[in-house]
Amino acid sequence: MKKNLILLFSMAAFFYACNPTKNNEADDTKKETQAEIAGDWIQLFNGEDLDDWLIKISKHELNDNFANTFRVEDGLMKVRYDGYDQFDKQYGHIFYKDPFSYYLLRVEYRFVGEQAEGGEGWATRNSGAMLHSQDPSTMMVDQDFPISIEGQMLGGDGENPRPTSNLCTPGTNVVIDGELFTPHCVTANSKTYHGEQWVTAEFLVLGDSVVHHILEGEKVLTYHSPQIGGDNVNPFDPGVKIDGKPLKSGYISLQSESHPIDFRKVELFDLAPYSESKEKLQKVIEKITK
Repeated sequence: MKKNLILLFSMAAFFYACNPTKNNEADDTKKETQAEIAGDWIQLFNGEDLDDWLIKISKHELNDNFANTFRVEDGLMKVRYDGYDQFDKQYGHIFYKDPFSYYLLRVEYRFVGEQAEGGEGWATRNSGAMLHSQDPSTMMVDQDFPISIEGQMLGGDGENPRPTSNLCTPGTNVVIDGELFTPHCVTANSKTYHGEQWVTAEFLVLGDSVVHHILEGEKVLTYHSPQIGGDNVNPFDPGVKIDGKPLKSGYISLQSESHPIDFRKVELFDLAPYSESKEKLQKVIEKITK
């Protein structure tokens, strides 16, 4: 009797595995999931030019690319200072032309060369991806940083620990562990990257609910409720800096803070079409972050 039962279950399992209807249903589900997220990656940087980008450098008008700070060479977006006599706090940002609300941003970067003459000590091997940023056309001519939340990129000095993918908050605040976080920066739980190696940083931004910093596939920092507030941006238009206003969307920009840096990939997966369904949103996030 026992042998007959084992044989019966084995045959049932065999026929189930070979059942074309079941297999077709599984294949259809897989294809449906793939179709749902196909084609949503946007190459913000096309490797050829900066036509889709806006430039704002402190002490200069919008789209004055002073001293050819931002340029494309060898298929890379490069930030360089060979045309500067002194850096003189001319902090720069290059903005993608369109704002976003729900998205996964992926940036591949590396620090190269030596810091520009006159750069601040803290700005050595320092750059960032500014998230939910104000419209660059609303920045004042002498404004140093856009009101935004910054995914800070740091390079190691060759000896000491210096985590990257940190958070800094020019003109903003966030909520961490259920409390409003007002200091300017918080350090991520990440490794240090010395030398001129390429690093992949991702930022998962879900409107004004939650932001995750992901480094080389590992989540290293999470915070909630990004909002306008605090200091560390100067000067600013008070009509734009409305403290307490939730940051539900905004522009994305990359920094020039006095140290040369290369970007070889800047791409974005737009999650806004899935934001109305938590189940579908989670499914797509799991798919694109694997």
